[in-house]
Amino acid sequence: MPVYSALTTLDAREPAEALAEALENLDPEPAGVGVFEIEDGSGQYEVGAYFEDAPNDIALALIAMAHGARPFAVSEVPETDWVAHVKRELQPVEAGRFFVYGSHDADKVPDGSVPLLIEAAMAFGTGHHATTKGCLLALDRLEREGVRARNVADIGCGTAVLAMAAAAIWPEPVIASDIDPVAVEVAEANVAANGLTGRVRCVEAAGFGHPDLRAGAPYDLIFANILKGPLIELAPDMAAALAPGGRAILSGILNTQADAVVEAYKLTGLFAEARNEHGEWTTLVLRKG
Repeated sequence: MPVYSALTTLDAREPAEALAEALENLDPEPAGVGVFEIEDGSGQYEVGAYFEDAPNDIALALIAMAHGARPFAVSEVPETDWVAHVKRELQPVEAGRFFVYGSHDADKVPDGSVPLLIEAAMAFGTGHHATTKGCLLALDRLEREGVRARNVADIGCGTAVLAMAAAAIWPEPVIASDIDPVAVEVAEANVAANGLTGRVRCVEAAGFGHPDLRAGAPYDLIFANILKGPLIELAPDMAAALAPGGRAILSGILNTQADAVVEAYKLTGLFAEARNEHGEWTTLVLRKG
């Protein structure tokens, strides 16, 4: 059965979210609606809806006009077995000592590596994206330099690959959070698959807005692999949650955005200790003075 997508863009989050809410009332009703910040530094937001029946073009045009959005681009999405596709396309990733793989590549785990299993169905945030790989490389470098974090948080954890990496090399418990309840479920499944239940606790939260995250502070190390805007908004809370001398590993930052993030954190007392580019993305290691 064909699936149809309808995509448009707006210049700010609030109108994009209002449009997404309005799309829920269309007839035929969409099977899913999402709002995503476009990761090109433009500040634009994409609104997407997916339909099991062909959408009403006139209704889409009217709702886009009413919300100041560009006309929807409607297309038929070919049927694809995405899990099988991911298994074919995603190869294991080595980031320092860390080896991120799917169960179909279990025979490829090198001796002496720290293996992190992420199933193909849960591929977002596995380490294949340069931002996640950059964070893993930064963690590997810190540990090799003698850093040992006794209290770690992963903010916006996705699959929890970064939280699991920290738990795999240090014995202390790690807390991981995400604003998306589905991501939290995925994170918990990955934690269990890697034998880290009880070592990594996953909670649903925006930023540091969970009592367990606040109670666990101050942290020796905080990961935040999100986007420039949320990273800058989190700067004061991040600084407050870090212990003196603690470090934050930040990514989800385009190379052209890195200076702005560094300056925002400098105002809160966090200073750039390392800065590495991976393709068009930058990973920052900041230290609290």
